[in-house]
Amino acid sequence: MNSTARATVADVMSSPLETIAKDATVTEAAQRMRDTDVSALVVRTNPRSIVSSTDVLDAVAEGRDTSTLLVSDVMTTDVETAAPDLYMEEAAAMMTTYGIKHLPVVDDDYVGMVSSTDVMAHLS
Repeated sequence: MNSTARATVADVMSSPLETIAKDATVTEAAQRMRDTDVSALVVRTNPRSIVSSTDVLDAVAEGRDTSTLLVSDVMTTDVETAAPDLYMEEAAAMMTTYGIKHLPVVDDDYVGMVSSTDVMAHLS
């Protein structure tokens, strides 16, 4: 990419995408995030959903048993998404507007994830 080209979400997104089933336990989600070094997993549901490290932390802080608590009980549903050709500045503005740290990238299906960490790395 030359210095005058604007970066798109596809240029910086994490891919392949890490996913988890809605009937997995929150403990399994935490282990998957740790093992794959990501802070959110896509849950293939309709409407679109993710489970994030914040969701896991909230469950632990509330004293819930994460070994039996299901991802479907803590996941964020109906999440905002971005198209792969969305410019990074627009993705960053969406994340700020909606107060979110993860933005699944969707074409016909999920293709990746942009995180606030990706945005910061791109801007630095």
